Amino acid sequence: MSGTLPGGTWTLGDLTVTRFGYGAMQLAGPGVMGPPADRDRALAVLREAAGLGITHLDTADAYGPHVTNQLIREALHPYPDSLHIVTKVGATRDREGGWPPARRPDELRRAVHENLENLGLATLDVVNLRLGDAQGTRPGSLAEAFGSLAELRRQGLIRHLGVSNATPDQVAEARAIAPIVCVQNMYNLAHRHDDELIDELAGQGIAYVPFFPLGGFTPLQSSALTAVASRLEATPMSVALAWLLRRSPNILLIPGTSSVAHLRENVAGAGLPLSEEDLAELDKIGR
Repeated sequence: MSGTLPGGTWTLGDLTVTRFGYGAMQLAGPGVMGPPADRDRALAVLREAAGLGITHLDTADAYGPHVTNQLIREALHPYPDSLHIVTKVGATRDREGGWPPARRPDELRRAVHENLENLGLATLDVVNLRLGDAQGTRPGSLAEAFGSLAELRRQGLIRHLGVSNATPDQVAEARAIAPIVCVQNMYNLAHRHDDELIDELAGQGIAYVPFFPLGGFTPLQSSALTAVASRLEATPMSVALAWLLRRSPNILLIPGTSSVAHLRENVAGAGLPLSEEDLAELDKIGR
């Protein structure tokens, strides 16, 4: 069914995934802490994603913590060969719901093993090293942390590596240590700071995966976006997703939701046809 999904496919190393993926963060409880209010509903969303042909699931063992990975395992294990799970390490959770960094070699090793256990896998398809903090990217070397993940990759526990919440300098530093297949940063119509990086990565065959593609906790608001959506008789969120798929062929979408109906709306919205006039109008928003 993946041929029916908007955007077609992309290759992460040797793994082919649908450009329209699914992010599991919203399946955990409020504040991404604890279990979902309706476990059956959360499991239904995951099964619907797989049923729609989505082959790229994004998660992290810090979500819950452990909750989303355990839900993924319950809903979809044993996994079909076509399904690929991308997880991230480098942060944990505290009792207040914060995201303190956890990037020492021993912390990263423990996180990889916890992901393996909770997902029911012997090897993780893709592991992103999460950098920065909840406020955004932060400069600084990632050599020790990324080197630790590269060693776990050599040991066969990880298939491919990526970075998340990273500056362009950190992306370059990571690539000098080990190959990467993706960069996962905040990016959407209104936050275009990575435009140059996206184009550079596209030329190198590396995926760019926007988190908060719809604005995150502050939904996108723009008169231009509203005008285009009104003209197309579509929702602003549909237009925003469709624009991302058109922005560059290496952009992979991972919008999250805890609703089957909303998941279907996101898939349909991402396939919305945009004219050159629409694209030109939208392209001005973040510039």
